[in-house]
Amino acid sequence: MAKSRTASLITRMVIMLIAIGVILGGIFGFQAFKSRMIAQAIAARSNPPQTVSTTTATASDWQERLEAVGAFRAVNGAALSSEVSGIVEAISFQDGQDVAAGTPLLQLRAEEDLATLKQYQAAADNAQVTYDRDLKQLKAQGVSQATVDSDLATLKQAQAQVAAQQAAIDKKSVKAPFAGRLGVRQVDLGQYLSAGTEIVTLQSLDPILFDFTLPQQALAKLKVGQPVTATLDAYPGQGFAGTITAISPLVDNTTRSLTVRASFANPDRLLLPGMYGKAAVAVGAPQRYVTLPATAIVSNPYGDIAYVVAGQGAGGQGGDQTVKQIFVTTAGSRGDQVAVSKGVNEGDTVVTSGQLKLQNGSPVTINNSVTPPNDPNPSVADPS
Repeated sequence: MAKSRTASLITRMVIMLIAIGVILGGIFGFQAFKSRMIAQAIAARSNPPQTVSTTTATASDWQERLEAVGAFRAVNGAALSSEVSGIVEAISFQDGQDVAAGTPLLQLRAEEDLATLKQYQAAADNAQVTYDRDLKQLKAQGVSQATVDSDLATLKQAQAQVAAQQAAIDKKSVKAPFAGRLGVRQVDLGQYLSAGTEIVTLQSLDPILFDFTLPQQALAKLKVGQPVTATLDAYPGQGFAGTITAISPLVDNTTRSLTVRASFANPDRLLLPGMYGKAAVAVGAPQRYVTLPATAIVSNPYGDIAYVVAGQGAGGQGGDQTVKQIFVTTAGSRGDQVAVSKGVNEGDTVVTSGQLKLQNGSPVTINNSVTPPNDPNPSVADPS
C-alpha cells in the first residue's frame, strides 16, 4: 500500500516537472523567436533600398583649363578735368558720344587772356621790327653790336611771353587726349569750374583689357599669346575670345598669386571697363578621361568617393542592386562635369544623386526620371 502511494507521488511529480519544463521551454522559445523577429525587422528597416539616380560613365577628350575671375579695364581711360579754373563758356559734346583724339570738349571763358595775348603779340611784333631795323643798321655800322644783341634779347622775351600766354589760353580748352567713348557730363554752362573738377569720363573700348589672377603654380603653364575665353553674367550663353598679352613678373607676397592680362577685340562695345567676368585659359594637350556629373563625387575628410552600382539590372531599372563605395582621383572640372583619372571605369553605372544614406553594400532602387545636369560647359562652347 505504501509502495503504491509512493509510486503515485513520484509519477505526479514527474508529470508536474515535465509540464513545468514544457511551459518554461515554450516561454523561452517564444521570447527567443520574438527577439529574432524583432532583430530581423529592425535589420530590414535599418537598410531599406534607397532611391537613387545613375549615369553610365563615359570617356571623352578633356582639355585642361585654368579658371579665374577678374575685371575689364580700358586700354586708356581717364576722368577728364581742366588744369585751370574758370567759367564754363561752351560744352561741345553729348553724353555717351564717341570722339576722336583732339576733339574739343569744353571751353572756359578767356576774354581777358585773349586781350593780354594781343598785347604781348603787339610787343613781340614791335621787338621784331626794331631788331630787323638795327640788324640792317649794324651792317652799315650805324649801331653797335651791343644794341643788336639787346634787341634780340628783347625780341625773345616778348616771344616767350606770347607763348606763355597762348599756353594759358590753351589750358582753358579741354580736348579729348585719345579716341574713345565719353560718359555722362558732370558740369553745366555758366558753372564756375575749379581746377581738377571732373568734367566727363573718357574710355577707349576697342580693344579692351581683362586682368585676372592665378596661383603661382600656374606660371609654368602660361605664356603670352595663349587663347582666353571670358564669360559674363551680363551675357549668359555668350563667350568672348581674347589673347594673353602680359604676365606680371611679380608674385604677390600675401596670396602667392600673379596677375595676367588679356586683350579682347570689342567692336560692338559690349564689354565695358569695370565689368566682372570669368576667364578660362586652355593649357596643354587634351587628355582622355572618364567624365561624370559633378554631383556623382562626394568629398569627405578621407578623399573623394563615388558609388558604383553592382548586381542585376545595374544599368537600368529594377533588379537586385547594391552599391560599392570606391575612392576616386579627379583631374579637374568643367561646367557640370568632373574628370576622373582613377577609380571609375568607362561603362560603370555611377550614382549621381541620393548618396546621403548610402554606405558600402546598400541596396538601391534606380529612378532616372530626374537627373542632375551634365553639361560640359553650360555657359559657352568648350574652347577646346
